[in-house]
Amino acid sequence: MVSDLHIAVPHTVWDHPSRFHLVELGIPALEIVLRHLEQLDLDFILLPGDLTQHGEADNHAWLSDRISQLPFPAYVVPGNHDVPSLLRNEQSIGWADFPRYYRKAGYDDATQLYYTCEVLPGLRLIGLNSNQFDAEGKQIGCLDDTQLDWLEQVLAQTKDEFVLVMVHHNVVEHLPNQSQHQLGRRYMLDNAPVLRQMLRKAGVQLVFTGHLHVQDIAQDDGLYDITTGSLVSYPHPYRILHFRTDNYDRKWLQVESYRVGEVPGWTTLAQTSREWIGERSLPFMLKLLTDTPLNLPTATAEKLAPSLRYFWADIANGDAIFDFPQFPPAARRYFEQFGAINRDGIPTLIDNCTTLLL
Repeated sequence: MVSDLHIAVPHTVWDHPSRFHLVELGIPALEIVLRHLEQLDLDFILLPGDLTQHGEADNHAWLSDRISQLPFPAYVVPGNHDVPSLLRNEQSIGWADFPRYYRKAGYDDATQLYYTCEVLPGLRLIGLNSNQFDAEGKQIGCLDDTQLDWLEQVLAQTKDEFVLVMVHHNVVEHLPNQSQHQLGRRYMLDNAPVLRQMLRKAGVQLVFTGHLHVQDIAQDDGLYDITTGSLVSYPHPYRILHFRTDNYDRKWLQVESYRVGEVPGWTTLAQTSREWIGERSLPFMLKLLTDTPLNLPTATAEKLAPSLRYFWADIANGDAIFDFPQFPPAARRYFEQFGAINRDGIPTLIDNCTTLLL
């Protein structure tokens, strides 16, 4: 699994002083990952969205061609960066154009942005499109009614299959109160409760997402949402998943995470990209401190924010444990919640490498 590639061929790379994504590394980093994966006996690869920098036709064409050369099938879904506009424009493809680029990556029907296919005997993949547009043309993250009706019909026919679901936006919260907080809810599927209910009813246990750019495994009432960090952001991760059924008909998923440690010209990639995020995190941290639920005065927030320089980088890396003893008690407890702890406050390091009994 490789997520949020943000592929940008050289003439589409653009710079901005506050950007978090090292998009110029997307292609060389992906080549390193693919060289590793091509040495393994893989059945398929999942790419859960944000395949391109901003939906550029040249970037979609490059990626479509590259994954068609793999010795195993690749399956994709669109992210918000892949279809940023309802209609085609000078910069990006249009919403309806996406399937035509990925006919060999799940989209047998080029008229819709979601699909299902049997990837192995008894193993079914459902790829969903979480990118919609409101009446004003603003992009929103949700599943439309037509897609939900289609999904209900598909799930009704999967009684004897094990089902995997892939969608770009998060379905289960990966951050405290993510679906309500203004900084986190944009990464959540707006109608996630509806989808969770449908999946649980059908016995689906695994959803693979991206968008948030963090390594995290979240669970809600038997439904696991495995989100994978971005290939162009610290820590430049990717995952290898091993699914098996034992002699007692129990199903297991082994999760292994890897990182791209360097690319040509970036020999200290991990250190450099961690600093890259740290240098750009101050506005985000100030907003987190001054916003609900902490509502700290600006003067207090400015004193605490430097201690949070690597806070987001540590979240992105997965399995972080936080303690800020110098913070006021309420702030200290709040930031501890972002760590890899369960509801009882016990460290639970499953974000990167774990084995799940399903």
